[in-house]
Amino acid sequence: MGAKVSRGTPDTIAAIATPAGRGGIGVIRVSGSLAKHIMLGILGSTPEPRQATFGAFQDGAGAAIDQGIALHFSAPHSYTGEDILELQGHGGPAVMARLLRRCLELGCRLARPGEFTERAFLNDKLDLAQAESVADLIEAGSEEAARSAARTLTGEFSKRVHQLTDALTALRMHVEACIDFPEEEIDPADRAAQQIKLEQIRVLRADLAREARQGVVLRDGLTVVLIGRPNVGKSSLLNCLAGDEVAIVTPVAGTTRDHVRATIHLEGVPIHLIDTAGLRDTDDPVEKIGIARTWATIERAGAALLIAEAGEMAGRSEAEILQRLPANLPSAWVYNKIDLYRPSGVSRGTLRSGRDVSVFVSALTGEGIDGLRAWLLETAGWHPGSEGVFLARERHMMALATAESHLESASTTVAQYELFAEDLRLAQMALTSITGQFTPDDLLGEIFSRFCIGK
Repeated sequence: MGAKVSRGTPDTIAAIATPAGRGGIGVIRVSGSLAKHIMLGILGSTPEPRQATFGAFQDGAGAAIDQGIALHFSAPHSYTGEDILELQGHGGPAVMARLLRRCLELGCRLARPGEFTERAFLNDKLDLAQAESVADLIEAGSEEAARSAARTLTGEFSKRVHQLTDALTALRMHVEACIDFPEEEIDPADRAAQQIKLEQIRVLRADLAREARQGVVLRDGLTVVLIGRPNVGKSSLLNCLAGDEVAIVTPVAGTTRDHVRATIHLEGVPIHLIDTAGLRDTDDPVEKIGIARTWATIERAGAALLIAEAGEMAGRSEAEILQRLPANLPSAWVYNKIDLYRPSGVSRGTLRSGRDVSVFVSALTGEGIDGLRAWLLETAGWHPGSEGVFLARERHMMALATAESHLESASTTVAQYELFAEDLRLAQMALTSITGQFTPDDLLGEIFSRFCIGK
């Protein structure tokens, strides 16, 4: 499958596949050519493949380590494509440690993070997008994210990528034929057909990129920083959005001196909220540190909520804050405490004027919060009616963007077949990096190192 890296005859690896700590059941996973040897050493027999066998797990002296169930999967019909043994015992840390130590004594080595899934990829059991979705499924923070990761794991994202690469292959074959037979007169209709096919491919790529962006939003979410002068209700707003008392609220200005974080899920999209120290001139050295950290956090944020009191609206202090914000940072003015200032005729709801957005809320009563949630989802890039979303990563978006760059270049070189063919080849290379047909070894190492051990 493409240019996958050959790693020679792999060692047999073992790891605890269940989370650390006590549990009713703990699992040791073994993969490699020594799996049957491990079975004999621990069970005294080799169970039939795909049949659960109950027995005693023994140490080197024949003494019982535990009792449990052994499952054996023969190559290539296993998760990794190698012989696999799973030992399911009682989930005490000491028991699991003894059982793992016995596997190592019998010739295994401890698996690296993600090495079981890496072997599944290298043995063509999964492509790279599917392999990444294994980690995404484990780490999913909402039901929507879990469903989308499962779609990627079953190959929906990869299928769409393959449709694109197949269309590119067909177009490249036609162009290469024109290059190989220059003496043949090229029908102008052929050039027109190639141009039409190229535009169809670009539309398919754009559709895929739009859906993939939804998956990135669902996976990574949006980091939102709450900023403003002291005592305008930032902490109260954080608590209102989070639905819990995660931040201390007092009438004393400067109560929040360090970041308070909370994550909420809107339509399954994780929104990471950061309440920060109030921005003002101060001689308090501790508060100064908090304010410096606030500005550092703003530089890394994906969006900002500028909090002000509805009765006062935005004054000189708020204008100074606005001037210091990064130019491309999406932001909205949130005018809080409309429950106190309604007699003065304060506006309600969400107001827009060009790119300027003002949201009027009461963190105390919850009025206007739905409009603020809608703005957060819009800013995150989420769109309603996204039931078929598959989970994607920023790496995939970069590959799709690179492919579009080459396809755009190809649209200007249709009449120059050598250049046209090269642009198409580069676009196809970018797309195949998503599924791992052509992926550098160092990128594979980075991807799988982020997995948990045992998976």
